[in-house]
This record gives sequence, structure tokens and C-alpha cells, in this order.
Amino acid sequence: MGVVNVTPDSFSDGGRFLETGAAVEQGLKLLAEGADVLDIGGESTRPGSDPTSPADELKRVLPVIQGVLAGAPRAVISIDTYRTQVASEAIKAGAQVINDVTALRGDPAMADLAASSGVGLVLMHMRGQPKTMQVNPEYDDVVGEVGAMLAAQAQAAQAAGVARERIVIDPGIGFGKNLQHNLTLLHNLSQLRAVGYPVLLGASRKAMLGMLTGGKGSDQRLWSTIGVHVAGAMLGADMVRVHDVEPVRDAVLVADAVLRGEKA
Repeated sequence: MGVVNVTPDSFSDGGRFLETGAAVEQGLKLLAEGADVLDIGGESTRPGSDPTSPADELKRVLPVIQGVLAGAPRAVISIDTYRTQVASEAIKAGAQVINDVTALRGDPAMADLAASSGVGLVLMHMRGQPKTMQVNPEYDDVVGEVGAMLAAQAQAAQAAGVARERIVIDPGIGFGKNLQHNLTLLHNLSQLRAVGYPVLLGASRKAMLGMLTGGKGSDQRLWSTIGVHVAGAMLGADMVRVHDVEPVRDAVLVADAVLRGEKA
């Protein structure tokens, strides 16, 4: 899954792809590099960020979805939003997946939309809101608590009519977790996979990688991004969400072949 942030303030590439043409160009580039899904978002959820209005979010993402599909009609587009209004318009424009960082808790109508539209649904764990989520996050059992929340929300989605095979779960690395929480979740991805749904892992360029590599900035975290996603794939992740598609894809393909003892 390749990331296109159509925002002025995302933690890693905020502002680079706010202009529609630049975002479309980036999306087509990531597809050419081998992205299976393109995740397009119009609101930053970095720690400390403020919400964006639905109108601004739509103004940012819809032209990009349309532009990407004009250039690559068979592309699979994911809309990164927790607002039903935004997701609905994105689906009309051609999006086939909803990536909800609140796991349906931000907008109760999202489950019904996912069910009625038949799109894929990614449910991510986040404790609190982006504005405050990194203020002293605490867990008694981070793996158990994250797994239980995601299982409950996946079951709620199914109760609303979303087909089980359309649901993917995401532990939400860096969303209301400190470094140790993140490492514990990564080390135990197989336990999250045992919840019964495919697992999406998104740790691309995140702060934890800087903490583990001597304080490197987000623009210096390519190698650590490769490392965390190769390890994550080997520990149970089914898909990885990254800004740098080609190098991570190559690394994961090789790791997968080594694990299997053969080419997939």
C-alpha cells in the first residue's frame, strides 16, 4: 500500500503533494513502483494535529482520486478517512477501500456505508485523538488490549453487514503508543493475526524509527523503514503501508521468498 498525503502538515511529507497535480504524479509513480493499493488521505493524523473540515478534506482528495484513475483506470484506491461523508464521495469517485484510523468509532455511520457499498475496510487501533494520543499512553497488556478492540470493531462491522473477507486490521503503530508499546506489538504480530483477519502494518518513517537509529529525521528513515516492514512481514503482516514503495516492495519480496523457500 503506497501513501499519498494530500495535506499541508503530515509528519513526513506534509505539503509536498498538497497540489493536485503533484499528488496525482506521486500516486502514479507509486503504482508504477508496484503498489497494489494507493492510500489517499486529506487530513493529517500525526501526533498533535488538529482536525480538518470535511469540505477541505473532500476538496483535497477527490481531484486526486479522479486524476489517478484517469491515468491508471485499474488502480485500487483506498480513502484514508474516518468521515462517512468523505468516504461516500470518494467511493463515488472510484475508491474501493476505506481506511478508518478510528476503527468505526469516529463516525458510527461508516460501518453501514462499508456494508452497502461492498468496499474493503481497514480498521486501525488508535487510543485517544491525534491531538493528544501521545500524551503518556498506558496499557496493562498492549497486545491483548489492541487485539480485543480490533476484534470488537471487526465484529461490529460484520454485524452491520460488512463481509468478513473484506476486513483488514491495523495495530496502529505510533497512534497512542510509546516506543515499547510499538515494539511489543511488532514482536507479537502473530497474536494479532490470530484475531482472524489480515494485518496491515504501517510504520513508514515513523518517530519510533528515529528513536532506534540515533535521532534521525523522517527524511533519513528509509533504511529503518525497510527493516521494520521486512521484520513485520516475517512476523505476520499481510500488507505494508509505506511512502517508499519500490525499495520496501523489493525487500519484502526477497524476504518472503526466503521464508517460503521458493518464489511465490
